[in-house]
This record gives sequence, structure tokens and C-alpha cells, in this order.
Amino acid sequence: MKHFTLAEIALACGGTYVGDESLRDTAISSVERDSRNIKENSLFLAIKGERVDGHDFIGKCFESGACCALCEKAPENSSKPCIVVDSTLDAVKKVAKAYREKFDIPIVGISGSVGKTSTKEMIAAVLSAKFKVHKTAGNLNNELGVPLTLFGMDDDTEAAVIEMGISGFDEMTRISTMVQPTVEVITIIGECHLENLGDRDGVFKAKTEMFANLRDGGRVVLNGDDDKLSQVTEVKGKAPVFYGLNGGEYTAENIKNNGILGVDADLILKDKRISVTIPAIGTYMVSNALAGAAVGELLGLSADEIKRGVESYRTVGSRANLIDTGFIRIIDDCYNANPTSVRASIDTLMNFDGRKVAVLGDMKELGTDELELHRSVGEYAKKCDLVIAVGPLAKSLAEGADGVYFADKESAVERFPELIKSGDIVLVKASHSMQFEKLVDYLKEMK
Repeated sequence: MKHFTLAEIALACGGTYVGDESLRDTAISSVERDSRNIKENSLFLAIKGERVDGHDFIGKCFESGACCALCEKAPENSSKPCIVVDSTLDAVKKVAKAYREKFDIPIVGISGSVGKTSTKEMIAAVLSAKFKVHKTAGNLNNELGVPLTLFGMDDDTEAAVIEMGISGFDEMTRISTMVQPTVEVITIIGECHLENLGDRDGVFKAKTEMFANLRDGGRVVLNGDDDKLSQVTEVKGKAPVFYGLNGGEYTAENIKNNGILGVDADLILKDKRISVTIPAIGTYMVSNALAGAAVGELLGLSADEIKRGVESYRTVGSRANLIDTGFIRIIDDCYNANPTSVRASIDTLMNFDGRKVAVLGDMKELGTDELELHRSVGEYAKKCDLVIAVGPLAKSLAEGADGVYFADKESAVERFPELIKSGDIVLVKASHSMQFEKLVDYLKEMK
């Protein structure tokens, strides 16, 4: 970490410093919310959770080397200082903003209904051809994850790519206030979190809250293929940079999906043409590569650096991860799902040879039209050879697809041996709470 003292932290969050005054200028080595990760001179975040109260672990953290606790109540006779605040969760956001302000580097803030993680990984891969890059790890993209991501920036970080996820209004304002991006990227305005946001206009409004916190002189990079984003004409006096497959400043030609061998494309960057092979299975990754190229050019990368970065991309987690078991091939895309992303995954499935099977589950947080949205996705999935729908909401999906329906995963697994055959290519996708990774595990063992 950069030099960040307890005195600075108390000032940033308006907390009350309690303890040995001589330790006010102690610099922290890390910020931890998990007592198991404490290092020498860590700052421990004592957070009250649904099941566990971090305040119960303050003493243990001090014994493990923490130099201070940010907490709502200091333990009696504390052996080390505490910074006491009304709300640890509110305070940590203020502290994260103060830490971010120590960096005068490019910081890319990225969001979108679909593809924000894969685009984040692509942008980070591109920028890594020139800079030492810090990026969001795992799913640390919410109001607690983003501060932890910011605290992870080392002193020598030269650029950062921060994923910003939301599910309601005003969240993006709070998150982007911490991040203060110098470049902002939005991938797609899709049908997600409609339970809170109402419709795609609500999604657009919530996502674009970030514009207010773009740093002076910063730029916005938007997917011009999206009907909502393409209507943005300026942000803080500057026109957006548009990328997309349907033309614009950053577009692509000669796209060829080679399945497991990747996707070939010519990226057209204004007056440059870069031929790349993207090591991924989805044609949509060309759009992500264009986002990476646009950000790369804004930050001064050469064509060779952009090509090298794009071709170094690697898939993360259960996101369009191709698994060849020898019996079948599995597209493990079960990290999350909404109607837009499921349709894109079905398009990816169609690029493969073999009998195409889609194992699809409930898509959560879609609001009052959830059944109709499931049915619509089912109708789109009719192009597959077989659709297996699992979960209460997915019954409507099965009806739309003329597919096979199961109320739960256990019932589906019992029938997999008769439904799934050698040589099939099987897409597995549902909202994360459906725990479809268990279906992937079962499929991997089929013979």
C-alpha cells in the first residue's frame, strides 16, 4: 500500500481515534474484513453481518498483528487503537476514496448488464502490455468489494481496472464517488435487476450515474451497438468514444468463430487495422476486445501492445469456460444470468459442432414480467437441439422452448444419462443463486 496512517484514516471518515496517541502516525499494511487474513499492521474492518459480528474478532485480530480496528464500538481495555464510527460500512467508503486520491494514475471504471467481468479482464489484459495493472478480483464489485479492491492497489500500481456492480438506484453514485474513474466504460444496458430498476430505462439511469463522478479531463467509452448507450452525446463536455460491431470509431471486420480455437477478427481502430485471434469461445468477445482497444488507445498504447494484450486474454471462473471431458463438451457459464446474457450464450453454443444442449435455470431479480421474460428466452433457445430447464421460474422458459422441465437440480440429474449423449456440446447457465456449478460437476463425471 501507499503510506496511509491511522491519523489520515480517522480524518477521512470523521471517526474518533481511541487509544495510544503515539500510534496515530502508524502506517497500515493492508485493510482486511476477514480476521483470517490479518497481517502485521493491518487495519481490521469490524462489520456486523447477518450471521457474524466482526466486533467479536477485534481482540483476535490484534493478537494476529492488526494495528487498529475501524469499528462501531471499541472493546473495553483495548490493547491497540480503534477508530470508532457510526457505521463501519459507511466509513470504509470514505476511507477508500481518500486512499484512491493518493494515486495519479489511469483508473478505468467499468459496468454493464452483461459482460462487465469479461470486458474488465480484456481491458486489464490490454493495459498490462504497457502498465503494471491492478484489477478487481472475483466478485468484489459492490459497495464493500470496491473499497477492498481500491485498498489492494500497491504503491507502484500504474493503472487500475475497477468493476462496478449495482442492483439499485444511487449505488453507482456511491461506488463511483470512491473510484473517481479517469475512463468510464459501459458494455450493455440489459434486462437485469428489474425488480429494483423497473425497466431498461431504469437500468440506463442507474448505470449512467457514474458520469457525474468522471474525473476532469476523463473520457467515456460506450457500446454503440446498444440502443440506449448510443443516444449519449456528451459527458462533461466531451463526446463519448463508441465501439461496436455495427460500425463507429472502433469496429471489426472479418470475424470468424473457430470454436475452441478462438475468434479471429480484424479490429478497426480509426486509421489502424489489427488482426487478432481472441482466445475465447464467444463471438461477443470481439466487442469486448474493441472496448479494450478503445481504452488502450486513449491511454497511449501502440497497435502492437493492443494486439499483444488482446491475445493474452484469459477466461475467469464460470464465464464461458469450455470443458472437454472426452465424453461431452461443457460451456460452463453458470456464474450469473439475465435474458440478454442467456441469449448471447446461446449464440456462442450455436458456433460449435455437435448436438447442442442448453441447460438453463431461473434468472433472478427480473420483476413483475419475470415469467414472460423467461418464456421469451425459451423461444430464443428453440434453435438448440434440446433445452433442459430447471427451477420454478424456468417452467415458463421450458414452455417457450418446447423443452424438458425439472423443478429442481436433483430431478434433472436423474434424467441426464438418458437426455445427454456422447459428443454433445452442453451450455449450463442460470443465476448464481441456482448453484448450477453442481450440475457442471455432475456433467464432468458423465461417461
